[in-house]
Amino acid sequence: MSFFDVLSLLGGLAMFLYGMRLMGDSLKENSSGTLKKVMEKVTDNAFKAFILGIAVTALIQSSTATIVITSGLVGAGILTLRQSLGIIVGANVGTTVTGQIIRLLDLNASETSILRFFQPSTLAPIALIIGIILIMTRLFKNSRSIGNIAIGFGILFSGLLNMTSAVHALQQSGIVESLLSGLGDNPFLGYLTGAGVAFALQSSSATIGILQAFSSSGLLTFKAIYSVIVGVYLGDCVTTGIVCWIGANREAKRVGIVNILYNLSKTILVLAVITIIHHLGLLDGLWDATANSGMIANTNTVFNVACAVCLFPTLRVFERMSDRIVRKKPEEKDPHGELIEALNPVFFTTPALALKSCYNVLMTTFRISRENIGRAEKQLEEYNESQQEEIMAEERQVDRLTDHLSRYLVQLLPHLQSENHIAILNQYYKLSSEFERLGDQAVNIADTASQLSENGTSFSDTCKKEIAVLQELIQNILNDAEKAFAERSEKAASVIEPKVHVVTDLINKMTQNHFKRMSAGQCSLLADAVFSNLMAEYKRIAGTCSNTGMATLVRIHPELAQKEHLFLETLDKNGGAEYKTVLEQTHQKYFGLLDELEAVPQFQQLKIPLPE
Repeated sequence: MSFFDVLSLLGGLAMFLYGMRLMGDSLKENSSGTLKKVMEKVTDNAFKAFILGIAVTALIQSSTATIVITSGLVGAGILTLRQSLGIIVGANVGTTVTGQIIRLLDLNASETSILRFFQPSTLAPIALIIGIILIMTRLFKNSRSIGNIAIGFGILFSGLLNMTSAVHALQQSGIVESLLSGLGDNPFLGYLTGAGVAFALQSSSATIGILQAFSSSGLLTFKAIYSVIVGVYLGDCVTTGIVCWIGANREAKRVGIVNILYNLSKTILVLAVITIIHHLGLLDGLWDATANSGMIANTNTVFNVACAVCLFPTLRVFERMSDRIVRKKPEEKDPHGELIEALNPVFFTTPALALKSCYNVLMTTFRISRENIGRAEKQLEEYNESQQEEIMAEERQVDRLTDHLSRYLVQLLPHLQSENHIAILNQYYKLSSEFERLGDQAVNIADTASQLSENGTSFSDTCKKEIAVLQELIQNILNDAEKAFAERSEKAASVIEPKVHVVTDLINKMTQNHFKRMSAGQCSLLADAVFSNLMAEYKRIAGTCSNTGMATLVRIHPELAQKEHLFLETLDKNGGAEYKTVLEQTHQKYFGLLDELEAVPQFQQLKIPLPE
């Protein structure tokens, strides 16, 4: 044995772990949209949740990631703990897929056999070649992500081959023999070894893979490997439990506890059954048999499937135990606590889930701000001090949500690889400021009402009627903005800009009318500055709606992200037929209302309802 043999072994291990991480991260990045949609639709049917857990874990190559994501969904209130139980068991079974892939090491094939293509020594270079071609040529939209998956697959098998080769070299020294032979004589040592390595690597799949690589020495037997495999379950679930616990709410913590309880029960069950049937002589033919990669993969799969079948009926017991372990603390209900909890770093590896949480916060922020605008407009009609306090309280909630969201978006950005996800995040970041300003504009309108009240003055009846026309148009545009963002409606987003154009024209007309009334002594000079400030706020609200519509169009057409200002300028100058139609209809309707006001003496015959 030489230093270089050990170096080769560690280098192979590094390649194996990096390949697994690269492949898993790329799979999660590329499939996170599907994960979000599927996991949100989990029903109370535990069997369906079980199948989902297997499928998701097989896809992203990590039971830890699956359970941590599930913990985040439970913490955010998207799933209940009961819905997550089946996913937890399924994730533990799904993690065995990696071992079944690695068992391809055992394939025996001649130079001319088709099986030759399924050997790691062939799959590794093929995967690497495909991956680098996809990354360098960018043949299609997700070429880079899929290329990374292929590269990770190739690196994983290259590292596995390196480890296997190094083990063969080290075998000659006798060190590997002395290291592995002790495992069969002391199951407890094997159990601790499996738990310790899995805890250190934070991956049961990687630990099983390393064990499979060492099996190429021919020195491992069933009696040596079964306790190591069982130990892996404990080490992996402790890591997962810690991740689920940090910074999480009570329900999310319970997911981690249920996983630990399930895996502890699994280890006890396997060790007890193996000990009993061994003493009954039912394992005599297998006990001292040489373990290869296939035996390790099959043993791991059989243990997990058998335990899933046996323990599935007891899941409600684990649920009740977790309730006792993680005690409920009496606390005041936070109206937006679940939204903030959903901004969870565990979603960084599944960007679609993270962006969904951001969307929910943005949607809530918009609606709070819009409701505050309605409250503020009622203050213009009849000022109420308690209503003013409610407006300020809601504004503090908007600021709080925006602060949490902005920090989360900044933390999320380095984890994004997809250009589409980055484009969406950039728009969300812009809109977080826009919606927060929408809340400020509501407060400013309320302050306008407060100034009128303090000065003991008010707008003239004519002015109030004209403001009501403008408010009706603003509410119309806010409806379009909300629909555009909530439903990703291109149609709703497209009609915002021409209506915003009418807002500008309408305010200009109203300002001229207001000046004429002041000159004629019909409007108080004390209300002039207040009127100007109010018009400025409505212009800003219209601008926020315009930006919301543009953000929606960028979500639908990411190519607009780099040229949105040019797009808006072109739209304003050379709008298409639909743009001009909406512009003309809106202009005709709201200027028609102003004209009717001027035509009705004392404005007694025309009644324009103020927005609710």
